[in-house]
Amino acid sequence: MNTVPGNFGLLSPVAADPTRRQATDDAAVVESVLTAETAWVQVLEAAGLAPAGTAATVRGAAQGDTFDPAGIAAAAQGGGNPVIPIVARLRAQVSERDPRAAALVHASLTSQDVLDTALMLLAANAVSLIRVDMARAAAALARLARTHAGTLQPARTLTQHSLPSTFGLKAAQWFHGLAAAATRLDAVTFPAQFGGAAGTLAAGSVLAAKTGTDPFTLADAWAKELGLAAAPAPWHTNRTAVTALGDALAALTDTAGKTANDVLLLSRPEFGELAEPRAAGRGVSSAMPQKQNPVLSVLVRSAALAAPQHAAQLHLAAALSVDERPDGAWHTEWDALRTLLELAGGAAAALRELAEGLQVFPAAMRRNLEISGPLLLSEGVGAAVVPLLDTDGGGKARFQAVVDQALQAPPAQQGPEFARLLRAAVPRERLADDELDALLDPASYLGEGSRIIDRLFAAYPQWVPEGASHEQ
Repeated sequence: MNTVPGNFGLLSPVAADPTRRQATDDAAVVESVLTAETAWVQVLEAAGLAPAGTAATVRGAAQGDTFDPAGIAAAAQGGGNPVIPIVARLRAQVSERDPRAAALVHASLTSQDVLDTALMLLAANAVSLIRVDMARAAAALARLARTHAGTLQPARTLTQHSLPSTFGLKAAQWFHGLAAAATRLDAVTFPAQFGGAAGTLAAGSVLAAKTGTDPFTLADAWAKELGLAAAPAPWHTNRTAVTALGDALAALTDTAGKTANDVLLLSRPEFGELAEPRAAGRGVSSAMPQKQNPVLSVLVRSAALAAPQHAAQLHLAAALSVDERPDGAWHTEWDALRTLLELAGGAAAALRELAEGLQVFPAAMRRNLEISGPLLLSEGVGAAVVPLLDTDGGGKARFQAVVDQALQAPPAQQGPEFARLLRAAVPRERLADDELDALLDPASYLGEGSRIIDRLFAAYPQWVPEGASHEQ
């Protein structure tokens, strides 16, 4: 039995993809810390605060397999964060190459500077992967919306048939949620952290003064070196950058969960309107060989159910930050943020595959629409028919009586009974047969569904693939 410690996602299958997991695992955290430390020395060298070649020495010492995440995690208990043992090992390895350079490792920084910056770097990298999947999923949903703009389907409110609609409009609303969440995530910034021991930049000021450099210039240069945003000031206990990212990730899992919920419902055999894409080994049951479980939707839903609690933890940590450096609240952010990144990444990947391969069955949608039949049109029919029945002010009551009587029939017969009763109630000289047939045609009462699709595409053009922007 393999007893090598590690978390591979065994109990979180939505986040278990090894390629994506590598962006957020412990090795990635260590690499991000080392990248931040190395970039800082590069900034010092560029500012004339470190001899030429110092950054290359530190960069070389940061390579290799001596930065073992398991060993660092054990050592981190001594100081309460992983930066302390990483810096100690980095300094030791730099010292073997150049003792003078070792003194410049982590110079004027504090552990929170480095870990906050490293986690922003890690998050930025993870979000860039998430964005690729979001873009593909949004494009696939847009294509579904356009392709099925005229595919009739019953709209369901409070679990019941309500009005005729189209699957294209449903897919467009899926697109709407994802595009809005993706746009929100795109607006998130990933700032570097630079405040020193107490957020005053005291040590940074002393260091910068040696060459007449402004410490804020060093901070901005560090952010630029790492590809992060420059912060106007230290944010040790101002956690809005973290909570904004967490909220955006949770919004993504929310909207992905909504899509998955709909697919789970409509892929039930008794509905039969949708089916997930098939893949070898996916959806199998350990006991029932005939089953084809909608696993992609299940995984997305699992992420959507888990993510809000982690986003809430980020807000709780932000609310309980005290003084100039947090005492425990900050520490609870780390795993919550990483887990959110993993859940959002897994949800985006599964949603992309689901959207790109979703099977749509228009005949089943039409069959289910016909269960309620003309009764689905009672809102629109009533608007047209009540005036025809209103000879003495009782038209509305007469129409409601027709509806109520139709509802007394068994469910499968209510629609035809409504049409029959309506025909009997309204004289032909007031409403010809072909006019009644037109009123009872579900395609005649779709509201502004097609225009809604157009407006959604116009609102989020960056997420609409070429060729799907306009009605075919």
